[in-house]
Amino acid sequence: MFLEKLFSHGKKEREVIHDISRHIELLSAACKTFRHGLEKHDRNLMQEVATLERYGDAVRREVISHIYEGAFLPYLRTDLCGFVEIVDQVFEMLKDIATLFLRSPLPEKIERQCCMVALLNQRVSEMLLLTFKAMSNGEDIREKTLAVRIYEKKVDDIKYDLLESLQDVPVDNFWKGRMLADFVSGLTRISDIIEDATDALQIINVMTR
Repeated sequence: MFLEKLFSHGKKEREVIHDISRHIELLSAACKTFRHGLEKHDRNLMQEVATLERYGDAVRREVISHIYEGAFLPYLRTDLCGFVEIVDQVFEMLKDIATLFLRSPLPEKIERQCCMVALLNQRVSEMLLLTFKAMSNGEDIREKTLAVRIYEKKVDDIKYDLLESLQDVPVDNFWKGRMLADFVSGLTRISDIIEDATDALQIINVMTR
């Protein structure tokens, strides 16, 4: 196992691994909540995304604190912190686009495509969690990282169709158009950031062999 090879299950390392798993679990929950909020036009669910982001931020601080209190060998600390910060970027993006949704309704013309992207974002976040757990158990993560890339490619394919559809959406003023463009940009960026997080895991995985 990942911990067994390096640290003989040291307390601080166990806490970090547990907290990173919890961090990604919260991210998956936030992606799922966002998706359901989008599908159901549920403002309460969209507001819950911000609550989950705050929980995630608290866990992120715990992870960073434990790492700099001495968990893990020094050469791994920067990469582990970097991974956690990338995951935090996804939380921030989700919170931002949930806020945009609350301020400006989604045009019906692009709703179906946006819901499909939200579903794929949920799936790719779940795969990130599976990848981290597999790495923690010393398992081969190549198939799981490939799955992340496949999900990201599917989002890319939808993104270009979505941008074409967006051109035909009438807007009342510049700022409404800007908010809509920012929403679509953020929604389709999430899978890219999760792919970056997976790349970071691959680096950590190689370093711990």
